[in-house]
Amino acid sequence: MIDKVVGSFDEAVADVFDGAVLLVGGFGTAGGSPSQLIRAVARTSAKGLTIVGNTGGLPPQALEMMRQRMASLITYPPDYADVGTLCANGQVSKGILAFPASPSTQGKMAFELLLEAGVAELELVPQGTMAERIRAARAGIPAFYVPVGYGTVVQDGKEVREFDGEHCLLEHALKGDFSLIRAHKADRFGNLVYRGTSRTLNATMAGASTVTIAEVDEIVELGALDPEAVVTPGVYVDRVVARGDVA
Repeated sequence: MIDKVVGSFDEAVADVFDGAVLLVGGFGTAGGSPSQLIRAVARTSAKGLTIVGNTGGLPPQALEMMRQRMASLITYPPDYADVGTLCANGQVSKGILAFPASPSTQGKMAFELLLEAGVAELELVPQGTMAERIRAARAGIPAFYVPVGYGTVVQDGKEVREFDGEHCLLEHALKGDFSLIRAHKADRFGNLVYRGTSRTLNATMAGASTVTIAEVDEIVELGALDPEAVVTPGVYVDRVVARGDVA
């Protein structure tokens, strides 16, 4: 019998190892972050991690300020965590990120602080290119050409070819060891549906790693999910953990 449900977040991430590449879903907003999976990784001894995602995360001291500033737009749940938790915990040595630094003068992202301290390496990737590199990993496409980034720092070290008069960079698929993603509902087969903005990058990252772990609000019986609403088929998901009574 296929049953991908895992009893706890700690059990779900117990095999995250030193030097692992983590694709972490979410867009930098509250709804799409796999907060409890991130907190569980922070409780492990894993270090030297590479984080792949949209932003460099919030340092703990900046979270309360963000809650207040964004209160009229975003409600951050009490348990909210993002990759900033792992950065602040000293577990991250590299970031493959679209927005590693804050555009605001009022505070810095957690990964930004690691860069300034000289303890982490950065690979800057345009947001759309990142999504396509991740999608390519899931699809088994080793590399592709894209015009984005030509003539910028993104070009450094990359092959350049011209197509129809336009210069393009060769970008390689971006595969992870673990995808930590957030969805709304799942069944025991791992089929996932999303709600609101939580689909952002989470659905893209599902299946792009050796192991995909989904944090969900609710696990329902087989057949309870509308097949037309299933965005991520269970074939792309290895483990499912329910948030239960977590706020």
